[in-house]
Amino acid sequence: MPGEVADPYHVWISEIMLQQTTVTAVIPYYHNFLERFPDIEALARAPLDEVLQAWSGLGYYSRARNLHRCAEELIRLGGFPRDVAGLQALPGIGAYTAAAIAAIAFGVPVVPVDGNVERISARIFAVRAPMPGARKQLAAKAVTLNSGPAAQNRPSDFAQALFDLGATLCVPRSPACVLCPWQKSCQARKLGIQAELPRKTPKAERPTRYGVHFLLMDETDQLLVRRRPPQGLLGGTIELPGPEWRETMWSADEVAEVAPFSDRVSDALRVPQWTIVGKVRHVFTHFTLLIDVYAAQVNMLPNPREEEGFPVALEKVGSLALSSLMRKCVETGVNGLDDYVS
Repeated sequence: MPGEVADPYHVWISEIMLQQTTVTAVIPYYHNFLERFPDIEALARAPLDEVLQAWSGLGYYSRARNLHRCAEELIRLGGFPRDVAGLQALPGIGAYTAAAIAAIAFGVPVVPVDGNVERISARIFAVRAPMPGARKQLAAKAVTLNSGPAAQNRPSDFAQALFDLGATLCVPRSPACVLCPWQKSCQARKLGIQAELPRKTPKAERPTRYGVHFLLMDETDQLLVRRRPPQGLLGGTIELPGPEWRETMWSADEVAEVAPFSDRVSDALRVPQWTIVGKVRHVFTHFTLLIDVYAAQVNMLPNPREEEGFPVALEKVGSLALSSLMRKCVETGVNGLDDYVS
């Protein structure tokens, strides 16, 4: 894994990317990100939009915003703090990431506790309480895993070995116990319950929300976009205009009321004739989003008010800080508009 390189910048980037994202998905983003921003200075100097664009597709965009803020703070500090407390005081760095950087990059004898380490601890100590309620108990158990002299003398190697153990042997299903170095001391294996642990509280059914987004394009292939607020879900990214997502579906009358320029009846401009051209489904961690994509073409885009957005050439959309969700919406809108116009 990229974090095996004991460079604090590399460890930091890889650990932030791996939050809520699989290793397979992260690897190409990691290499592209480091090629684009090879060090703290390059990341701190880059415009936030460029960082968000490089992050597009990974989701959880607050991570990218915090990376940028943290890089600026690291420039002010003159580099990374070398202790857990100092690292955890930085923007976007929590207890786990601070411990990972401290152990892997600086050789501090601490145990970074992620999902893999929680699973290892649940099995070694036979913790039967379900997650997430057992998280504090598992963390308290996990910090004792490095009590041996080898782990204390080689904190970086131990931390990475622990991650590898959870990723390759002590896996969620069918753990390879016969190959595990802790098989003799594993309490769950002695009880024959290793495959059952850690136990989890059943998840509630993921709710559904509904959205509407509008692709308005003129005859010169200029389309209207806007920036989401800096805080919150997909904060700071670029999107097609549309109302706030909600828990009920949108009626045709409601769509007409919230469409861009619907209040410009007095303008000497052609009012956009909106047509639904497709639907986009996107799954977030806590809800599923169903979006109706509407599209319209006009001779010339009306001059938008600040809150309505700004025009951008279609050929430049790919370089904007669009989320993967909004890329799907733009593609659906453009393809649907081509079919409708032709």
